[in-house]
Amino acid sequence: MPSPVKRFAVGHDLEVFQPATLKSDEALARLRAAHADALVVAAYGLILPEAALRAAPHALNIHASLLPRWRGAAPIQRALLAGDATSGISIMQMEAGLDTGPVLMQEVVAIAPEDDAGTLHDRLAALGARTIVRALGALAAGSLHPVVQDARLATYAAKIGKRDTVLDWSRPAAELERAVRAFRPAPGAVASLDGEQIKVWRTRLAAGAGVPGTVLDIGDAIVVACGAEALAIEELQRPGRNRMSAKQYLLGRPLRPGARLGAP
Repeated sequence: MPSPVKRFAVGHDLEVFQPATLKSDEALARLRAAHADALVVAAYGLILPEAALRAAPHALNIHASLLPRWRGAAPIQRALLAGDATSGISIMQMEAGLDTGPVLMQEVVAIAPEDDAGTLHDRLAALGARTIVRALGALAAGSLHPVVQDARLATYAAKIGKRDTVLDWSRPAAELERAVRAFRPAPGAVASLDGEQIKVWRTRLAAGAGVPGTVLDIGDAIVVACGAEALAIEELQRPGRNRMSAKQYLLGRPLRPGARLGAP
């Protein structure tokens, strides 16, 4: 599917060049031939080759964190998992390292208690669009002042893998509630319930204690004991089914207190 940028460009008769790689001689030649004042990268997912970075006087990256915190592929999810109070946008000058270049501009946003990866992504995407426009204007005016990152404060936002999404009931409920939000709308937090793998989409913190993974109460939610306190599962999904409320799930697969959840 074409991105919104491509649809806009095609609709305004602007050339779109989509090379399979930026390491080819053809791609590098096209970049140089554009005689660009600046290159702008957003969510590219790969480290650009140095030859591409040298194709213009400036190569700017729109990064969804307050660098040097959360360098890497999954800054939004890692910020939610860690329980960060804020996130933001960093406009940085790209260099050979992974998100290590000088920061030219930053904007901060608060992370709300109900935020998930989808809502935070959308706010940061809109903020990133506004910020890069301001940064390019300041760059043209010569008023941007690069700030070297303090490597001692750097944290790494590793790519999310399947093992990351498994809910470990021995962990505190607050951590699991953050994990559910960090993996929503994709790929979803997973657990095993009544012998099958489920995805857990919506939860809330609840009072209660018991052996981690044990169902403590049922009703409008499935309350599960954690390493500290309990987690109430409000929305979940069985394999091959649509997302459903806990109440809908219990109508089809009744549970009793004492049932166990585990890793899939």
